[in-house]
Amino acid sequence: QRQLVESGGGLVQPGGSLRLSCSDSGSTLPYGIGWFRQLPGKERLGVSCINRASRLTYYADAVKGRFTISVDNAKNTVYLQMNDLDAEDTAVYYCAAVPCDPQGMGTSQSWGQGTQVTVSA
Repeated sequence: QRQLVESGGGLVQPGGSLRLSCSDSGSTLPYGIGWFRQLPGKERLGVSCINRASRLTYYADAVKGRFTISVDNAKNTVYLQMNDLDAEDTAVYYCAAVPCDPQGMGTSQSWGQGTQVTVSA
């Protein structure tokens, strides 16, 4: 069974940066890997995704220009570089295998434990 494991979260000051990693145990369809974030009691929202084959990407408006998604297929790992973080980026971040194209990203029924990102002074 395909498994994706998130890592790299932590506490960072406003304006700081973090890089999240998503280790993917498989390379089957869907080829897209998406990052999502969720606050307690809130809906899980898509942040960004990348197609591992085409490397096409999608970004939600809230993170455009600040977050960059990339993939290292040799390591089966997708990265989310997050810059200029602010308190509104505080959330648990999850990755999942989802359909992905520049117009948007799908969702998943399977989730890992996620990684906590806290932006605070």
